[in-house]
Amino acid sequence: MEKKSKIKLLCLQIGSIIGNKFKNEQKVEAMLEEALTSQEVDFVFLPEVWNVGWDCPSFPNVAENFEKSSSIALLKDFAKKYSVNIIGGSLIEKKSNGDLVNSCPVIDRKGELICTYEKNHLFSYYGCDEGNYVKAGKTPVMVELDGLKIGLSICYDIRFPEIYREYRKAGADLLVNMAAWGSEKSIAWKSMTTARAVENQTYFVALTQTGYLRDGSRNLGRSSIISYKGDVLSSLGEEEGYFFVEIDLEEMYEFREKCTILNDIKDSYEVKKV
Repeated sequence: MEKKSKIKLLCLQIGSIIGNKFKNEQKVEAMLEEALTSQEVDFVFLPEVWNVGWDCPSFPNVAENFEKSSSIALLKDFAKKYSVNIIGGSLIEKKSNGDLVNSCPVIDRKGELICTYEKNHLFSYYGCDEGNYVKAGKTPVMVELDGLKIGLSICYDIRFPEIYREYRKAGADLLVNMAAWGSEKSIAWKSMTTARAVENQTYFVALTQTGYLRDGSRNLGRSSIISYKGDVLSSLGEEEGYFFVEIDLEEMYEFREKCTILNDIKDSYEVKKV
C-alpha cells in the first residue's frame, strides 16, 4: 500500500477478566466490531496480556502456539474483514521448545502474522514474578507497515530509554508501549511515556489495561496517544473503551528538520569521575 501522510489509529483500553481467555476474547471481539464499524482506520492497538489479564500464575494456562491460538485467529479475522493492521498488544506464546514468552503479534491488512516482539525486560518486583513464568526477549523489533515504521515495546520496557533511542535512530515514526500498568505508578507512566515521545520526536501510543486485579489492586487505565511535542492528542480515564487519533507524519518530519537533535548526539558519554 502507498505510504500515507495521515494515518488513523484505534486504541482499545480493556479491563481483562483475570484468567478467562474466552470472556476476554468475546469482549475484544465486541469492541472491535463496534469500533471498526463506526470508522475506517489503518492501525489497531491492544494492551499487554489482554486475553488473560495481569496474573502471572495464569500465564501457563493460556499460553498457546501462535499457529493454533484462538486469540491470534480472532485478530487475523478482523484484520482481513476490515483491511486493518493490528498491533496485537501481547499474548503469552508457547515456543516450540516449551518456553513461554510475553509476545506482541503484528498482523497486516491481509490477516498475516508478519512478526512478533518478545518483551525484553520482565517485571519481577513488588510481588510480581513475571520472570519466573516467561523468558525475556533478546532484541527490539521495528516493523514497517503502509510505510509507517513502528518501534514495539511492552510495559516494563518503558524504563529503558535506550531502546527508544535506537528505534528513533533506525527511523521510527511511531513508538508504542502496550502495558498492564499498576495504578499506584501513575506519575511514572505519564512522565516516561511523554519523555519517550519528546526526546525522540515521535508519536507515542501509551496503551494500558484498566480494571481490578486478583489481589484487589488496579490497572491504571489513562491510555493516550502523545505527539512528538508531548501533547496528548486523545486519551481515556479509567473506563473501558476505545479512541481514535489521526496522526500527520509530514507535520512531524517538518518539525524534525527544524530541530535536528539526533545530529547533536555524541559518540560517547563516558562519565568523568572527580
